[in-house]
Amino acid sequence: MPDNANNSPITTHVQPTGNAKHTGHSQVAKPAEMNPANSNTLSSEQASVEKQKVFIIGLPRTGTTSVSVALLEQGLKVAHMAFTKQAFMLADAISDVPCFSDYRQLDDLFPQAKFVYLERDMAKWVPSMQMLLGKMLPHLEAKSGRFHPIMKRSFRHTFAIDKVADPVDEAHLIDCYQRHQNEVLAYFHGREDFITLDISHAGSLSRLLQFLGLTTDCPTLGQVTDRAFSDSQIKSAPTQISQEGTSQEKAAVQSLPVNTSEHGLDFPKLNAGTHVAAWHEYKHPNKVNSNSAGPQSRKFFDYTL
Repeated sequence: MPDNANNSPITTHVQPTGNAKHTGHSQVAKPAEMNPANSNTLSSEQASVEKQKVFIIGLPRTGTTSVSVALLEQGLKVAHMAFTKQAFMLADAISDVPCFSDYRQLDDLFPQAKFVYLERDMAKWVPSMQMLLGKMLPHLEAKSGRFHPIMKRSFRHTFAIDKVADPVDEAHLIDCYQRHQNEVLAYFHGREDFITLDISHAGSLSRLLQFLGLTTDCPTLGQVTDRAFSDSQIKSAPTQISQEGTSQEKAAVQSLPVNTSEHGLDFPKLNAGTHVAAWHEYKHPNKVNSNSAGPQSRKFFDYTL
């Protein structure tokens, strides 16, 4: 998971409404200030809701970091998790929390957006998710957990961690993955602003760039890096993923070039194995702070799941 996972609470509604509609869109309370035509609370430097956004709505451990880094290298401003209105307004692309749980609401708020669903082989995703969720569980607890409220809500909504005895049980995680996948595919069925992607497939990066209308001729696409964690760093991962800019012992940097196959560009492999903080370690001027403050300080969108 990326930076700024544990920050001060913000105002948001988190309870399910219980009146979900089967119309392709969820009910969303759109704040007046999110309509630039009706409000001057957004500065001229901020993006309009009409500007195209890219939402990466695959579950954690499906390649959200690799996609985010690739889009950074394309010149997009990227937030790997976004907890405030301002972070959503500043970023061109947003992944992870809360996108994988809130895609319906974001679809209403950003009608020009494109959505990228990431899938992964279940035999690889389950143990990877078990590793990640096992580290995160103590910090996702409703009252005592130190992760951000939006992160808690997103994980609790998607993985029902407060409703099962063992949230990392294999059968439970498989059910969560399949339910999420089925809901996403049903919601976006037949739409041209949606794509499914497995980043392990040859040419998958080229497919994404073509979908977004971006060039594949980018000299820095192959200059991404990964950091190999020591055992002690792995154990301290919750701290690393919850604080942006935390001083940590620097690990060796290994260059991971983007491969070019006969099918096109392939994604670099980031956050592999037990590595859960590659986004935090990756430095780039286009990264958007997940807790960016704006005209309404650090408030989130006013909607319910």
